[in-house]
Amino acid sequence: MSSKFKPAFTRRSFLASSLAGGAAATAIGTSGLAAPQTRSFALNAAPGLARLTPVPRAETPAWAYNSQVPGPELRVRQGERLRIDVTNGLDEETTVHWHGLRLPNAMDGVAYLTQVPIAPGETFTYEFDAIDAGTFWYHPHQRSFEQVGRGLAGPLIIDEFNPPQVDRDVTWVLDDWRLNRNGTISDDFAGPMDMSHAGRLGNTVTINGQVSGDFGVRQGERIRLRLINVANARFFALDFGGLGLRVIALDGQPVEPHTPPDGVVVLGPAMRADVMLDCPAAPRTRAQVVDRAYRDNEYRLLDVVYGDTALRDGPPDWDIALPDNPLAEPNVAAAQRHEILFTGGMMGAMVQRDLGLEPSRGMMGGMMTGGGMWFVNGVAAEGPMLDPFLTLERGKSHVLEMTNATAFSHPIHLHGHSFRVLSRDGKPTAYREWQDTVLIAPRERVEIALVADNPGDWMFHCHILEHQAAGMMGVIRVA
Repeated sequence: MSSKFKPAFTRRSFLASSLAGGAAATAIGTSGLAAPQTRSFALNAAPGLARLTPVPRAETPAWAYNSQVPGPELRVRQGERLRIDVTNGLDEETTVHWHGLRLPNAMDGVAYLTQVPIAPGETFTYEFDAIDAGTFWYHPHQRSFEQVGRGLAGPLIIDEFNPPQVDRDVTWVLDDWRLNRNGTISDDFAGPMDMSHAGRLGNTVTINGQVSGDFGVRQGERIRLRLINVANARFFALDFGGLGLRVIALDGQPVEPHTPPDGVVVLGPAMRADVMLDCPAAPRTRAQVVDRAYRDNEYRLLDVVYGDTALRDGPPDWDIALPDNPLAEPNVAAAQRHEILFTGGMMGAMVQRDLGLEPSRGMMGGMMTGGGMWFVNGVAAEGPMLDPFLTLERGKSHVLEMTNATAFSHPIHLHGHSFRVLSRDGKPTAYREWQDTVLIAPRERVEIALVADNPGDWMFHCHILEHQAAGMMGVIRVA
């Protein structure tokens, strides 16, 4: 097991420190309303087995929730309260972060920032309201680059009060794995090459923990497909070929239904998309879903296989638009504006010079000097116990103007909030989509807007987990 990039602080030092900014303060919620119904779950993080290679090869030793890879799908209805008892059956500390959820800061699951990590053999109870309907997921926020890379991730689905009519509601948890020749997970976590380049890319892709095969459909069928990218670093760009495809939600938040550019759904690490699939072909037809994320390395993700009989002749005439979640609309005209600059990584100094910026580090970030490799406003994080680099006035609208002065794309995630994506390189976005993880291309400038209505100290980081571990994270305070 790798020991690289462990935090330099201890449980004792965390307990002795104060959580400035009201880490335990009550977040947005349902105050004043009747007590919501509570749904109870239990998760046990422990060594397990995963079917990452086809039979007759043996299952692969992995880390699992409730002996499942991915972990069990937790499913509740909007407005219900979740109570999850998490027991740590590992030999190291862990937490659970509920990715994309707007919840109280103390429930966010970031080790040494919002909670003391769960020690081996101990149990921690998370409890919060399901404010937003949508597709979310859960994973550790303690040594995530290895714990997620060994299999600790699972889907969390919050159903709308009145979900759109479909024939099937299907979840695909997309992941990749770096396997040795014998089918075991490679132990080379946190290697310098992965840290300074594109992150830990695997050599095996799975859907719901298994190497993909056939996906059976019927002519005329409508499927709500929930796509969740839980990979450490892999991007997906899924081409569904002749299937009728419309995106209805991004990162759990409704968006105006639309066909994505070129019919391809792009997901960086941690990102999600809900799509409506209509299946128009005749019985016994076969088609392919192809991943086109990496140039000259396209591959068939799976085959779509039509059954022997049709369900109906054509697509149903059902409404597909989702109801809005209760998000506060930012007042962009009156918003406070903040600049955020991402730098570092291999070839980072070259990009900075191209953008007219003064490089502050070598070609490989801080590798040559022994410091961090990636930087947020000039600082490489060394663990989550950081002073906030930005304080947002609570209850006010804010615009974050983010520039990616690196040679790599970054999925940037803000905890505890959703935000509108306003523009890319000065051009307004087509749908002003709500997201919690925004993909920023090299040399790109992206504007996002939010109302800072959830108090506390919140993690802000690249969700390529190797980039996060090597410095590309910070803390944003809402106070």
